[in-house]
Amino acid sequence: MNQQSQNTSRRGVMTAGLAAAAAVAAMPAQGAAQASPSTSSPQSTSGTKTMGSGYVTTKDGTQIYYKDWGPKTAQPIVFHHGWPLSADDWDNQMLFFLAQGYRVIAHDRRGHGRSTQTDTGNDMDTYAADLAVLTTHLNLKNAIHVGHSTGGGEAAHYVARYGGAGRVAKVVLIGAVPPIMVKTPDNPGGLPIEAFDGLRSALAANRGEFYRDLASGPFYGFNRPGAKVRPVIVDNWWRQAMMGGAKPQYDCIAAFSATDFTNDLKTIDAPVLLMHGDDDQIVPIADAALIGIKLLKKGTLKVYKGLPHGMATTHADIINADLLAYFKA
Repeated sequence: MNQQSQNTSRRGVMTAGLAAAAAVAAMPAQGAAQASPSTSSPQSTSGTKTMGSGYVTTKDGTQIYYKDWGPKTAQPIVFHHGWPLSADDWDNQMLFFLAQGYRVIAHDRRGHGRSTQTDTGNDMDTYAADLAVLTTHLNLKNAIHVGHSTGGGEAAHYVARYGGAGRVAKVVLIGAVPPIMVKTPDNPGGLPIEAFDGLRSALAANRGEFYRDLASGPFYGFNRPGAKVRPVIVDNWWRQAMMGGAKPQYDCIAAFSATDFTNDLKTIDAPVLLMHGDDDQIVPIADAALIGIKLLKKGTLKVYKGLPHGMATTHADIINADLLAYFKA
């Protein structure tokens, strides 16, 4: 096979098997992470203010990196990033809501960003348990959890398992993978397993090139006719993705595609806002938010006409305004 046909084949796999997958979290193993006295936090604190970053160490020795900005007495907002990114994907929202007087927190999921490049524990149960360590360490109460894509699955799983006792006020899931992505007998409208096998093959073959193709194509809708690619957005996506470990990112594909969040959505007592673009090529709305809204006790669905999976970046002004209105409602 010549180089041109190799590229054509790889792009075909990416467009088909990737325009359906790229966001959520994974299989159970509850309690894999618990608070450890080994925590580091090089942040400076003055009075009720905190502005910095740090690490919390889980029971299995994994170091979870986090940012924690704003007044400690303010209502906290916890942001959950998508695959294969990092807390940096929320920079726009972090600064916006910091200016609105909130305390804003975002972490790098295990294996991603600046957190430990883990060989094991790359599943949704462990992601949620890791987050429980962090929220306990920061003593967060009445928090709003905002998750995008895979981070939406993590947020739903965390809130369903650990969100009681006044810990959670509201939840927002943006272009999120729940209730489940992969096609199963109970989810006939899901994406075939071959789509996710294609993602794994592309990542293993050439992770850097695969990630650049994903960011410059379906993730932000830059592959649509007439769309103008924004190189800075693509470069920032690629930078975040390449900070993480290849092994945990590979494992996370199974996590976000095969985890069934149906019971999580049914369990959550807090109000939940689903925000989804109807041109989302990564997590198609028909098998995600349009089903998820029917499972929630206190759900609200807001559909964005023509917007892509990465709309919180490409249309941050719209998303931020709607988030603020929901938080204040």
